[in-house]
Amino acid sequence: MADIILDCLIDTLKTVPFLFLTYLLMEYIEHRTSDKTKGMIRRAGKWGPLFGGVLGVIPQCGFSAAAAGLFSGRVITLGTLLAVFLSTSDEMLPILLSSQVPLPLILRILAQKAVIGVLAGFFVDFVFRKFNQRKIGSKIHDICVQEHCECEHSIVKSALKHTGNIALFLLVVSLALNLVIGLIGEENLGRLILNWPVAGELLAGVIGLIPNCAASVVITTLYMEGAMSAGAMMAGLLVGSGVGLLVLFRTNKSRAENLKITAMLYVIGVLGGIATGLLGKI
Repeated sequence: MADIILDCLIDTLKTVPFLFLTYLLMEYIEHRTSDKTKGMIRRAGKWGPLFGGVLGVIPQCGFSAAAAGLFSGRVITLGTLLAVFLSTSDEMLPILLSSQVPLPLILRILAQKAVIGVLAGFFVDFVFRKFNQRKIGSKIHDICVQEHCECEHSIVKSALKHTGNIALFLLVVSLALNLVIGLIGEENLGRLILNWPVAGELLAGVIGLIPNCAASVVITTLYMEGAMSAGAMMAGLLVGSGVGLLVLFRTNKSRAENLKITAMLYVIGVLGGIATGLLGKI
């Protein structure tokens, strides 16, 4: 037990400098480009899913939350909302970078999420054309600031806050995983349900529905530990939209509509994960 705790502590401390530098860059991007990015999506019109899917990959604080608010005001289409939800990386990117995962693999994961988000967004907008013709132009508040980020004026302080929170969470998750791996045995990891075809994707999609950074942290860590297949990882990350769903349920009055959007997000994410599993790798 002492060795496991010490190993997890050392591994977590090794990631801290990378996490801090990554979050510092993310905060810089957020402060410099946030308003421009949201403005582009507002003006995108029928090309919304393309802009939403591509810009959703950019690591910005609470971007999915802002998209939920824009949708609630009918400023963006349903397809654009889903494109953002599917492509957003949340805490996945900092963890992969801090763990020194090969850059080509990271880029492939991000590209696949963006492509699935864009294609799904255009398909949804095509199917729900009448739904998207609702009157738009309602007043929208900055949901990112109001609901999620509460970012500091200093990007350094904000980056330190994010780094501390995620490092602590990583330590707890790593301890739990290492204890489970020690009990199960590394040779039995391949038999876990998260490595089973279809069943793994279905369960990972459920984990992805957790409305905070915990989902992407757990999913990414499980994948790097070998306890989750590439298909299951992709399904969970596609479904995971950070606090986007939480903000959607708070700002959009129709509970039935919110549940339908959640179901659509889950189905699309799981299908995307299954497709990844069939290909064998990312």
